[in-house]
Amino acid sequence: MNHYETVFILNPVLSEDQIKETVKKYEDFLTSNGAKMVSKENWGLKKLAYPIQNKKSGFYHLFEYQVAGEVINPLEVEFRRDERFMRYLTVALDKHAISWAERRREKLKQKA
Repeated sequence: MNHYETVFILNPVLSEDQIKETVKKYEDFLTSNGAKMVSKENWGLKKLAYPIQNKKSGFYHLFEYQVAGEVINPLEVEFRRDERFMRYLTVALDKHAISWAERRREKLKQKA
């Protein structure tokens, strides 16, 4: 099982319910394919550095999970098919990135 992190940007015209439904759908997709969710973060509505699909903002979300590598391609195919997604990026984390992510989560817990 490899450690992955996926950041995706959802269309800003979606309602709060539509966003929750979309995030839940892809979380369920991952868990049904054997993924172990490590962390989920909702970064909220943020301004984009450049317009995407004539939109200047988007809802950012981050998933950190462990899963077999074969699951990533079907996940990204689903992202491409879904019109609610503006952009996504999935990266495999090495041991240094994993430890950095753990430290970042600890800092966030202390701030809260």
